[in-house]
Amino acid sequence: MNTPPTWDLLVLGQSVLTLEPGVAPIEKGAVAIADGKIVEIGLVSDLLEKAPTCEVLDAGNCLVMPGLVNTHSHLAMSLLRGLADDLPLKTWLEEHIWPAEGQHMDRETVALGTQLAAAEQLLGGITTTADMYFFADAVCEVLAEAGMRGVIAESLIDASTPRCATPEEMTAKQRELCEGWQNHPLITPSIAAHAPYTVCAANLIKEAELAEEFGVPLQIHLSETRWEVETSIEQKGASPVAYLEGLGFLSEQVVAAHCVHLDRRDIEILAENRVGVSHNPVSNLKLASGVAPVPEMLEAGVRLGLGTDGAASNNTLDLLRDLQIAALLHKSVSGDPTTLPAATVLSAATNGGAEILGLGDRVGVLKPGMEADIACFALDKAHTTPIYDPWSHMVFAARAADTRHVIVRGKVVVRDRQLTTMDLDEIRAKSTKVAARISG
Repeated sequence: MNTPPTWDLLVLGQSVLTLEPGVAPIEKGAVAIADGKIVEIGLVSDLLEKAPTCEVLDAGNCLVMPGLVNTHSHLAMSLLRGLADDLPLKTWLEEHIWPAEGQHMDRETVALGTQLAAAEQLLGGITTTADMYFFADAVCEVLAEAGMRGVIAESLIDASTPRCATPEEMTAKQRELCEGWQNHPLITPSIAAHAPYTVCAANLIKEAELAEEFGVPLQIHLSETRWEVETSIEQKGASPVAYLEGLGFLSEQVVAAHCVHLDRRDIEILAENRVGVSHNPVSNLKLASGVAPVPEMLEAGVRLGLGTDGAASNNTLDLLRDLQIAALLHKSVSGDPTTLPAATVLSAATNGGAEILGLGDRVGVLKPGMEADIACFALDKAHTTPIYDPWSHMVFAARAADTRHVIVRGKVVVRDRQLTTMDLDEIRAKSTKVAARISG
C-alpha cells in the first residue's frame, strides 16, 4: 500500500501560471508545498488523490502564480506618502524629504512605516521587496515578523542620516547587518550607496568591496535625472555609468535603480558587467525624470526587474499598476505596440526581479525545489472576465485588489484578502498619528 505524501499545504487553483519558460498554464492546477518549498505541481484531481488529508487552500477561482518581486523601494517612506508632490527630484529631496526624514525618522517611525509598506505590498501580491533606507535592522525585524521576504540595506551617503553621523558609522552598521542576518530564511542583507553624486569615490569603492566580501546585493540610484548625468560629465569627465565602471564598482551584484538617462555605451557597460537594473516607471514619470530606454537595454542583454520606488514618489507600492504602466509607456514611446509584450513585463516583475536580487535559484517561478512564494489573484470579477491569455491578463486587466491569497515560504500570510501576520487597523491608526505630527 502506498503511503500518502506528507505535504503541509495544497493550493488548488483555477489556473496555475508557473512562469517557467515554455510551460503552458495548468488549468485546474494545484501546487503542493512541504517544508516551505514546492514539491509538486499538477492537476487538482491528481494531487488531491495523492494526499486526500492534506491541508487545502482553496484558490479555485484564482490564477496561481509566483509572488511579485519589488526590486527597489524605501519602505518607511510610506509615512511620507503625498507629503511633497508635483516637484522636481532635486527640490523634492533637498527641500522637503530630507528635512522631514531628519526631523521625524527614527527607529520607531521606520519600523511603523515598514509595517505599513509590508501590509500594502502583501495585500498586492508582492512577496519579495528590496529596501534601502535607515535603521535596516529594524526593517529586517518587521519583515521577518510579517513573514515577508526582503533584500534590505542600510544606506550610505556622504552626510549624516537619521541614524548615523558619518559614513564610517554607516559602514559599521552595514557590516553588522550582513553579519547578523546573513543566514536568515527570509531576509537577505544588502549594501547600498545612495548615488554616485552623493557618495565619494573612496566610499563607493569601499561599498563594492564590502558587498563582495559578504556576497550580497549592492544597491544604488543611477543615472536617474538629466541633471545627474550632465553634472557627472562636467565634473568627472564621464557619465555616472562609465564613472562607476572606472572605479570597479559595477558587477553582477549591483542593483541599479532608475537608469533613465543612458547612451549606447552606458547600456553596453551595464550588459557587459551583468548589472541588474530596477525599472521604476511610475516614480520616473511622477518626478518627470524621463523614460528609461528599457527596450534597448533588453535588446543588449541587460538584466531587468521592476520597482515601485518609495511611496513618497509613486505614491503607492502597487507593482501590478507599475508593470501595466511599464508595458503601456514603452509601447507609446516607441510607437510599436509589440514592444515589451506582456510575458516580458510579467517576467521582469517575478523571475527577472528575483534574478537581479540574487534570489533566482529560490523564488520567481513555480517548480519543484523552489521556495513556495505564491500569489493567488481572483478571476471572479467583471474586469477579470473572460480570460484568454493569463500573461496579458495579469499585465493589462488585473489589479492589486484582486489579490486573494499570498504565501511566503509556505506560510499563508494573506488569506481571503486578510493579513494573517499583521493588524492593519492598528498600523493605519498609528500611521495617521505620525502623519499628523509630520504635517503639523
